[in-house]
Amino acid sequence: MRIVIAGGHGKIARALTRELSRDGHTVVGLIRSEEQSADLLLDGGQPVVIDLENTTVEKLAEVLAGADVAVFAAGAGAGSGDARKSSVDLGAAVLLADAAESAGVPRLVQISSTGADLVRDGATPSDVPDDFVAYLRAKLGAEQDLVRRELAWTIVRPGSLTDDTPTGQVRLERTGPDESGTVHPETQGSIPRADVAAVLAELIRTGAGARATLHLISGPASVSEAVAIFA
Repeated sequence: MRIVIAGGHGKIARALTRELSRDGHTVVGLIRSEEQSADLLLDGGQPVVIDLENTTVEKLAEVLAGADVAVFAAGAGAGSGDARKSSVDLGAAVLLADAAESAGVPRLVQISSTGADLVRDGATPSDVPDDFVAYLRAKLGAEQDLVRRELAWTIVRPGSLTDDTPTGQVRLERTGPDESGTVHPETQGSIPRADVAAVLAELIRTGAGARATLHLISGPASVSEAVAIFA
């Protein structure tokens, strides 16, 4: 398969690139600067420099042409202002989905965030810092844009991310609103970034999780067992 990852230099994206390239897949990483290229090459990826905040659907669709899967792993990052959260976590996600549709990419996997439902319907939770509320609103907006599309989308909401050694043991369950509008509660927890990458790789390999929003934390099941439930 040919997989294109937006935000290709991020920690999860780099681990995902290593996972998929070891399997013989072609992995293209979209990066912001040429200086990041060497890292992606070491990971087995193919770097493409493109500024997702300052490009067009047409230019991005050219990069996506022939891809089997697009992955949104970009983010404005900690310490960014509300404007960048809106332009990256929301705007770039919408741009990638637009370009994927234009290029005929059948599947898009989007990394979101646990807690996105806290801001659903304009809610402003009092116990959540203002900058994180802005982040959750951007992530929820990106989710809401994606679920209306005909793509075989998958949204993954990881719990608190760590750089701990991966365990290969996870808990993956449906989250967000179901068809009746009932929102499924999320179990609080954390997960190593490398385990998130392993789950993403398994979802991509198997095609599991199509049109599902999934919450991911460390747990009792192996990656393959957890993903197989959503095949």
